Amino acid sequence: MAGEKPQKVSVGFIGSQVLSGRIARAELSKLRDALGTEGWRDVRFEDGTVALDLSKVVYVLVRS
Repeated sequence: MAGEKPQKVSVGFIGSQVLSGRIARAELSKLRDALGTEGWRDVRFEDGTVALDLSKVVYVLVRS
């Protein structure tokens, strides 16, 4: 939705790497729906688009 503040998120991967940034609520919802699947997915953060290997994601932390 227009006007909504992006959410602060941290995506954790196997091996302890973490990717942090801000993501729109709609994009976060798409990412959550894709969790548990395999393959690569483009995720739009405020700073740019990131290709994530979903099979390597172990958590998504959403900060309030």
